Formats: sequence, C-alpha cells, structure tokens
Amino acid sequence: MFSLPGDFLSAIAADFPADFLLTDPADLKEYGRDWTRVIEPAASAVALPRSTDEVSRLLTLCHRHGVHIVPSGGRTGLAAGAVAAKGELVLSLQRMNKMFPVDLLGATVRVQAGAVTEAVHAHAAEHGLTWPVDFASKGSSQVGGNIATNAGGVRVIRYGLTRQWVLGLQVVLANGDVLELNGALEKNNTGADLRQLFIGSEGTLGVITEATLKLTRLPEKVEVLLFAVPDLAGVLSLFREARKGPFTVMAYEFFTEKCLTRLRRHRKAANPLSSPSDYYVLLEVERAESEAMEAWVGSVFERELATDGTQAQHSSQAAELWALREGISESLSATGLPHKNDIALPIAELQAFCAELEAFFEKRYPGWEIALFGHIGDGNLHLNVMKPDNLEKAEFCKKRARPTTTFLHLSKNTKGRFRPNTV
Repeated sequence: MFSLPGDFLSAIAADFPADFLLTDPADLKEYGRDWTRVIEPAASAVALPRSTDEVSRLLTLCHRHGVHIVPSGGRTGLAAGAVAAKGELVLSLQRMNKMFPVDLLGATVRVQAGAVTEAVHAHAAEHGLTWPVDFASKGSSQVGGNIATNAGGVRVIRYGLTRQWVLGLQVVLANGDVLELNGALEKNNTGADLRQLFIGSEGTLGVITEATLKLTRLPEKVEVLLFAVPDLAGVLSLFREARKGPFTVMAYEFFTEKCLTRLRRHRKAANPLSSPSDYYVLLEVERAESEAMEAWVGSVFERELATDGTQAQHSSQAAELWALREGISESLSATGLPHKNDIALPIAELQAFCAELEAFFEKRYPGWEIALFGHIGDGNLHLNVMKPDNLEKAEFCKKRARPTTTFLHLSKNTKGRFRPNTV
C-alpha cells in the first residue's frame, strides 16, 4: 500500500473541498486502471477537481512535495497509459464536464476536459453541428483523453485525427502554471503552435483542462452497409471501389469471423448475413442519389467483390450493424485474455504485413487465435493475440513477450508504426 506525504495531505485538507480526495480501496482500484484490466492498479489516492484553478493548485503542491501524477479521463485506453501502478496520485477530470454554449458563427464550442465525447456530440447536434471525432468508446471516453492521445476513431478516413478538430487548449503544467493556447483562432501564424505539442503528448507535458473544439455540419444522408468478403485482399479491393463510389466514405471498418464469434459468445449478437465469412467490412457513407447508391451496391456483387451483404433500412438497424464492430474489444476481454497491439501502416502495406504475420504465428505459435480488426481508412490494425484456453496465464505472459521484437521487425519492413500494449 502506497501513502502520500503527511504535509501534502494536510495541505489538501486545508485548501480543497472535503470530497476532493478519494482513498477508499475500491475507488483506488477503479480509477487506477484502464480497459486493459491486466496490470494491477496501486494508486495512492484519487483527486477529483472541478476547475482549472483546483488542478493548478494541486499540481503546484505535487511539484513541491514530489508526488507523481497519472492524469485520468474515461480510462478507455488499451495500452495501460492511464494505469497508476506505482503509488501515483490519479488526477481524474470526470467532474470537469461543463460544456459552454455553441458559437454558431464560428462553429466552435468550449468544453472542460472531462466532457464525455457522446455528450459533446449531443450538445452540438442541437444546432445541426457535430464534433466529428467518434469512437466505439464515445459513451465513456472524455475530450481531454481524446486530445491527449490524438485519438483517431472510426471516421478518420472522412475527418482525420483529433488534432484537426481542436482550435484551442487550456493546459496546466507540472509546476501549476496555466497556459492558454490559441483560443478560438482559425488562423494564427504568429509563431510556434504550442497547442500541437500537447495534442498527443498523453499527459507527459501537462494536463489539458479545457478545449475549444472545431465543429462541422451533421451529415445529412448516412447509409450503413455490412459486406462479407473472403480475405484481407477482398477487404482492400472493396475499399478501392468504395473510394471511387458515388458517395463520401465516412467510415470503413473491418473485422474477422473470430472477432464476431467472441462477440456472439459475450453479447449473443446475431449475424445479419446468411452465412459466416472469414472477413467482414462495415461501410458508412454519406450519399447523394439513391439510384447511384443502388447501382454501386449491385456492381459490388456483380463483380464478386463481396459474397454477401446487407444495408440498414433505418437508424436502429444501422446501430445494430455498428454494434458488431463497436462491441469487439469488450467481448475479447470478456471471453478471454487478449494481448493487444496497435499497428499503423501505409494502407498499401497491410496485406503483405498480415501475410507475414500469419506465417510467423503458424510457425512459432501454431493454434494461437488472432483476433484482427481495425480502421482500413488510416491503416490501423488492432491485433489481439488470445491466450489459449489450455495455457496458464503466467506462461502466456512469458511467451507473449517474445513476439514483440518480431512484430517490430515486421512493421519496420513494411514502413509502419508499431505500438505494443505496454502490459
């Protein structure tokens, strides 16, 4: 059990509200971990500020007393980046969830870092606008975490990364100093753009407390389709055709039958297609003409680019199709022990990389299950190596350390970026 310095605790008791600090073991466990659920959390306490001023005063104290901090948002990450495992103080932004009025002229909105992504979407949607950063975890992820990780999500192909949709930041440095960066300026060529340094820095340079977000109009006509394709080559072939289609591609996601099998086991989800396939593609588009859309879908089957498919006829069916993709990560953890890897590659290199990866596992780890899914639009693969049922956890953890070097070698061969789970 880790404990904080007595004089630090005395200062907290004197200068902050009575409910500012949590020390109950259940709270320490909950706030000290993220979705990986592998590393055992060991936080010393949890701080719950309500304002930038409280964050600033807290970090000033931490700096003075040598208390280490782990900033915490919705804790939906899968790389243990928000895990407090060595007695750190967890700084949770969840109480800082205020959203200010939408600026309709500038198409912006100022929010605190603890605002939940889905709540921001709803707040902007009242005015026909959206913050187009979107994830499977949007119901619990927070804006501060989205920005701190420069998150991508399911609509990267249409809107780009989070950094494209952040105009200004309020940040607290480790010594308690507060920075206001860029405000709501669309154009600012006065010098170095420090805002971009903090986007993607994952809390290492400072704690984001507020942000001015850039908004865009809500898409008008959205169609969601699910296709069955035989292999990864089929996923990529269909992607090439989708990019030439009579619509704007909003999202292009893929997953394998192994992922869907785990999802069915966890959530009892039904497959909307008539027969299983090794690979599936979830396509979301903003379309213009119904006849052109129908002709394109017909050509997909005429040219045998897909073996089966379905198109959502209303919003609830669209949600059901999206649930097949969005429930995968949770289902993998609920039905087994995954070793997660996040790999970014040029799209043209995906097929070669996956072929080499499959050959490697067949040779070195025959029978091990690989659950593969991800965002084709930005070349992002989520590679999950599942623990075999007959293998003890300790032995699996020992064995899974060995492939990392080889994965790095593979990604270097394909000019990609490999980000292993840190657990």
